[in-house]
Amino acid sequence: MTASNGETACDWTVSGMDCGSCATKIKDAVARLPGVSSVEVGMMTERLRLTLDEAQTGRDKIEKTVRALGYEIAPRAASVKKEFVLPGEGAAKEHGEYADHDHASRDRATQAEASPKRDDSGHGSPGHVHDDPADRGKRWYQTSKGKLVIFTAVLLGAAWIIEYLAPEIGKWPFVAACVIGVAPVAKRAFAALRMGQPFTIESLMTVAAIGALFIDAAAEAAIVVFLFAVGEVLEGVAAGKAREGIRALANLVPKTALLEVNGTTKEVAAASLSVGQMILVRPGDRIPADGEISEGTSGVDESPVTGESVPKTRGPGDSVFAGSINTEAALRIKVTKGPEDNTIARIIRLVEEAEEARAPTERFIDRFSRWYMPAIVAVAALVVLVPPLAFGQPWDTWVYRGLALLLIGCPCALVISVPASIASAMSTGAKRGLLMKGGAVIEAAAKVNRIAFDKTGTLTHGRPKVTDVVVFGTTTEAELLAVAAGVETGSSHPLAIAILNEAKDAGVVALPSRDAKALMGKGVIATVGEASAWVASPRYAMENGGLDGLGLRQATVFEEDGKTAVAVFREKTPLGLIAMRDEPRADAKDAVRQLTAMGVTSVILTGDNPRTAAAIAGGLGMEFQADMMPEDKLKAIKAMSEAGGVMMIGDGINDAPALKQASVGVAMGSGTDVALETADAAILRDRVTDIPATIRLSRAAMANIRQNVTIALGLKAVFLVTSVLGLTGLWIAILADTGATVLVTLNALRLLRFNPEREA
Repeated sequence: MTASNGETACDWTVSGMDCGSCATKIKDAVARLPGVSSVEVGMMTERLRLTLDEAQTGRDKIEKTVRALGYEIAPRAASVKKEFVLPGEGAAKEHGEYADHDHASRDRATQAEASPKRDDSGHGSPGHVHDDPADRGKRWYQTSKGKLVIFTAVLLGAAWIIEYLAPEIGKWPFVAACVIGVAPVAKRAFAALRMGQPFTIESLMTVAAIGALFIDAAAEAAIVVFLFAVGEVLEGVAAGKAREGIRALANLVPKTALLEVNGTTKEVAAASLSVGQMILVRPGDRIPADGEISEGTSGVDESPVTGESVPKTRGPGDSVFAGSINTEAALRIKVTKGPEDNTIARIIRLVEEAEEARAPTERFIDRFSRWYMPAIVAVAALVVLVPPLAFGQPWDTWVYRGLALLLIGCPCALVISVPASIASAMSTGAKRGLLMKGGAVIEAAAKVNRIAFDKTGTLTHGRPKVTDVVVFGTTTEAELLAVAAGVETGSSHPLAIAILNEAKDAGVVALPSRDAKALMGKGVIATVGEASAWVASPRYAMENGGLDGLGLRQATVFEEDGKTAVAVFREKTPLGLIAMRDEPRADAKDAVRQLTAMGVTSVILTGDNPRTAAAIAGGLGMEFQADMMPEDKLKAIKAMSEAGGVMMIGDGINDAPALKQASVGVAMGSGTDVALETADAAILRDRVTDIPATIRLSRAAMANIRQNVTIALGLKAVFLVTSVLGLTGLWIAILADTGATVLVTLNALRLLRFNPEREA
């Protein structure tokens, strides 16, 4: 994709990132190159995205830079657009159940063998060895990292044996073990140094190991190299587990589909399906595309997509998600969305783009870590120099303590403390149909103390039914419905659909119409026959001669019963009233109760009339504001925002401005595409109780982040002091570094088991 100024948006998959500093290292190195801008690196999604002026720097230069740092890189476009898989997962199919088309569950036994092999230049040797895609699904000792640990353990063991059998050569076996182990680390440290990054874990490790050799601490230097390798294994395993939940999303859609062509079916790639095609989905198959059932009735298990555990009966006219499972009978489904725009593809895009919407806490920690490491190096230098020079202390003692400080200084645990928790929370939410667009959304949702709900389609089902038809003068009910249906023909508004369904059920044919135009918040006007006709609110009709006093009183009676009334009229000629009722969702009252218990106030913002709004709000125990135009909702959200975080829940085009204005805008999954794209989050299951669940999950994620930051900084602080005092040495220092990273990641993984639907 090339911009008008000649710059190109480029996308790569980068494998081997297993800690937050990995992403920072790549971002800083690439950003220094001429012609590079808007660099984004996602550690959890293994993605590098940037804008490139290829006249200044070629793509090969980007790839060469990344490889020089010890990572593998490959163009990403093909795998994203064709396969809809997450980075590095072109053929990584350890989740066999979801990896292939589900016809008769075949070919699953061989999926694990399909993982691509990559050249891991620099990765198979001792040092900061990164996650290798070829290692996924293997036991730790079968991976390149595991083999590294075994190799360094053998070197260390051999050194001890040689020292025991030949004490006269003493330290030299340990010197050899240390040099062999640290050599590739030093190579990568030098590569980073050339790119203007002197403060990396590789550089600190190299200085510490070589420094230890110079002060006759060869045995400890060798132990440090070994423990570093062990820590890397644990770190890689933890990072891999954090990615597993995200990878599972990519494998929900089957790779093939049964396409109907001229009465026969043939197997085609699911990625080749297009809107309007007809596919056959047999019992037990996964549905390969978003679509609408044309023929057949069956139970559809949507749990892989929405987390809804009970299969739902779906029949002709019902929509179904890609990735859902057909459980009972064959279905013929018309494809309604292309592969690049189906539900799973949207979820994957959310996950991939979420790391860009970084939480304010994460941005602060990123800035903090940039001066923290140089500060640690400066402190270590002072520890080495001041006591010997100023107080005549022994050099060996204080050089040793300074080297220990260097190993403590790596901020890996601190840098990964936020993204690991965010990734786990997003994965947990996605499994339950709770989608949030990044860390900034999660942090904002955790601070929400007030929620504004749209009414129709959010608190109610959005499927109103006609309950009453009142005609005026000589107009018959059939004539009234024919005019109203003519005005509403082609509209997707819930009230319009209710009128059209009523006309159809009554056997009334809509009059031909043209030039239909929405009167935002007031109704619809169209030319029906040869004259204008309106379907509008009673107030608008009264103001424009379409309703008299008696008719207005009748509309008021309907509204006091919780119904929505519309007036049908022609120029200065009232034709009648149509009353409709939309029932609240069954879980709406429970959702409001849960929110109140969480200290969150709820209010309804609706364009409906005050009497209907009062009837709904009264039953749910909520405040309300009625007769609201889109701009009124926007003003209300702005006013509420002055008192703290506000979440807006909506599903229609008219909700889009308010969704954007709120601290967090949440779209119901059944809502319009505009609402879904504008919102910060989405509720796929259309359950109102998922709103408190979203807030609960966000609060748990932020609590987890606070715990992680405390662990990372707390351990650093403790061992900084003990190292300076000489209470702990080099090997404890490296354990403190890698151990903190592993603890932080494991703590973040707890969110994968968190159930946001469970009330505290």
